[in-house]
Amino acid sequence: MTLSLSAWRMTRHGLVTLLAMCAWTWACLAWSADALITRTEPLIIDGQLTMDLDASMTLSPVVRDAAERGVPLYFTVDLKITAARWWWFNKVLAEATLTRRVTYNALTRQWRVASGDLFLPVASLEEALSVIRQVRAWPIAPIDQFEPDTRYDGQVRIRLDTSQLARPMRLDATNRGAWSLASPWAPFDFSIRQQEPAQ
Repeated sequence: MTLSLSAWRMTRHGLVTLLAMCAWTWACLAWSADALITRTEPLIIDGQLTMDLDASMTLSPVVRDAAERGVPLYFTVDLKITAARWWWFNKVLAEATLTRRVTYNALTRQWRVASGDLFLPVASLEEALSVIRQVRAWPIAPIDQFEPDTRYDGQVRIRLDTSQLARPMRLDATNRGAWSLASPWAPFDFSIRQQEPAQ
């Protein structure tokens, strides 16, 4: 009788553990990260093709918790511009990446958004994400790389760049779907107008 009672307790404990693991997996899937490019606008500024874009992003609780513990988050925007060729694959005319870093200093309780050596102090993670979600006047390429009155196709995406995390975090990130954050490639097109000669 004692043996069967012990076996029942072990089986019951195993079922509770299994149910808890299923609930945790479901919660991770329900709170999975999400990203989307919502607006793209190629612009010409001072002889340079630039890009304005807006994105929407939702971080998983695991990533938020890591950021609040001081783990730097790297967000990268990738862009490609191609020209169609009927006889071969499309020709890649321009490729660009823009990486921004979000960090939290627990001692000063200050958030920062950095791009290269420049940084912007912000009040919260949400404010940092609102900066990440908007890109303005991002220089892509000189306009003399493009033929006038020719349509060019491009695509752009935003992603959480886990390759720039510290190695232990990278190993953890590759094994957990909560760290997977990448928008689908968003298409756009543009053409450079032929400039009329000055009279």
